Amino acid sequence: MRILIWHVHGSWTTAFVQGPHTYLVPVTPDRGPDGLGRARTWDWPQSVIEVAPERLREEDIDLVVLQRPHELHLVDQWLGRRPPLVYLEHNAPDGDVPDTRHPAADLPGVTLVHVTHFNRLMWDAGTTPATVIEHGVIDPGPRWTGELDRAAVVVNEPVRRGRTTGTDLLPAFARAAPLDVFGMRTEGLAEHIGVDPERCRTRDVVQSALHTELARRRVYVHPVRWTSLGLSLLEAMHLGMPVVALATTEVTEAVPPGAGVVSTRVDVLTDAVRDFLADPAHARATGEAARAAALARYGLSRFLDDWERLLKEVTR
Repeated sequence: MRILIWHVHGSWTTAFVQGPHTYLVPVTPDRGPDGLGRARTWDWPQSVIEVAPERLREEDIDLVVLQRPHELHLVDQWLGRRPPLVYLEHNAPDGDVPDTRHPAADLPGVTLVHVTHFNRLMWDAGTTPATVIEHGVIDPGPRWTGELDRAAVVVNEPVRRGRTTGTDLLPAFARAAPLDVFGMRTEGLAEHIGVDPERCRTRDVVQSALHTELARRRVYVHPVRWTSLGLSLLEAMHLGMPVVALATTEVTEAVPPGAGVVSTRVDVLTDAVRDFLADPAHARATGEAARAAALARYGLSRFLDDWERLLKEVTR
């Protein structure tokens, strides 16, 4: 098939474009949000082709994957027609939860796809048919060494996003273990939360180096209160890292017993961090269980098979 999809979520799209199709990605001269083109920091196959908006009317397109509400208008404007449509929802609802209406609710001719069962449960999709295709992760391999007795956190914009990303919980975790916080726009985090910068270092590393850096830390901490399901958590599990995570949204499904410690009690989580730092053998065994669980549920082949079945159903 020839599938039109905007470059919105780099990590997710990297897995999606590993399929057997041709993927048309809009590109504009400014490479703005509606025309980012091919990824610069992820390795995408040659089957991903950049197409200028003015050329899309000439392209044979079998299906469009929407990810943002305004993209349907772009389809009408740029294509002048509506091929079969799938609306992929990456996020948990915001606003008046659990009564938040999805932008694709009651929209004729659209199939809504969620990335977690929690999201499907919480969004109101009206009469729009909805399904779930869980994340798939390209296996980075079992890289965990745990050589640094520090905890890793991955979060973008923790200062701005505050309680949503659990920024206010970081001082408690920093007392349990020195933190290395990876992500975009993390500058000034230690000062913002009132922690010694040595107990809360921040780094923004390129995607190709992130997995290696994470795997050198003893444990992965996921303090996020409200999100869909952080791909960084699943990637840490693939790396063979033990994980300590808030029991919110989809986390209780993603991290089974033995693969880490999941709780709504911060004291339980900080105690777990201390235990992993003090006992590298325990950390290694838990990380191996985390990797096995992630491979079984969030492997790339299962993800691509699920999408293949859906694409055939929609285009049929």
